[in-house]
Amino acid sequence: MMLEYHRKNALIIASSQGLGKAIAKKLAEQGVNVMISSRNEEKLKLVKSELERTAKGKIHYKACDIKDKDDIKLLVEATVSEFGSIDLLVNNAGGPPAGTFEEMTDNDWQHAFELNLLSYIRIMREVLPYMKLKGGKIVNIASSSVKEPIPGLILSNTFRTGIVGLTKTLATEFAPYQILINTVAPGRIATDRVAFLDEKAAEKQGVSIEDIEEKMKSLIPLGRYGEPEEFANYVSFLLSDANSYMTGQTFLIDGGMLKSI
Repeated sequence: MMLEYHRKNALIIASSQGLGKAIAKKLAEQGVNVMISSRNEEKLKLVKSELERTAKGKIHYKACDIKDKDDIKLLVEATVSEFGSIDLLVNNAGGPPAGTFEEMTDNDWQHAFELNLLSYIRIMREVLPYMKLKGGKIVNIASSSVKEPIPGLILSNTFRTGIVGLTKTLATEFAPYQILINTVAPGRIATDRVAFLDEKAAEKQGVSIEDIEEKMKSLIPLGRYGEPEEFANYVSFLLSDANSYMTGQTFLIDGGMLKSI
């Protein structure tokens, strides 16, 4: 099945590395005009050059701190200025610190709220008025913790779950405008974030990182971590014209790791 996008314009948040970068690359190769963004402008310049090697659409970038509502507003305005509209949005953010309830301070909770939930709210608040004019698609990236809390990640467990409730509610509210909104929840995908979590787990347990990786892989029926490119394939389908009837849903991409129905 060929995925078609018909001259779509996309804004991909946190796209200088990992899952966001893989999604941006996949869409650009399909002819989508893509605005990439992160806090690191130098890294964005390098990623832009890299993506342009295979892109069939235009690539632009703008640095943005998604904890800053003014930065978000400027990012959306810049995207519309470059492309004329925003048809596709991928909300994405780095994970909050690992730790248990007793280890977290008020500042930790506030930071995680602003980074992992409020940022999504603010970005959609700015983008949805444009999408209301002719429809659009939004994918909110969360975590497999929305289905099964992950020990030692209480901040992520709390605010990623909030994304699911937000997605479900907005999918209903904006369905009359032909705006489809879904959540995608990655499991163990081979990103810097997962490598960092494995490193922390190894330190805490006094074992090697290789031991942690082997233990985690043993819990995954497919026996391996997923690749960012694989994750991007599924997200690109949800953003494509082929998806015309799925909205308000949460999709796990975890190699079968979670056992719940």
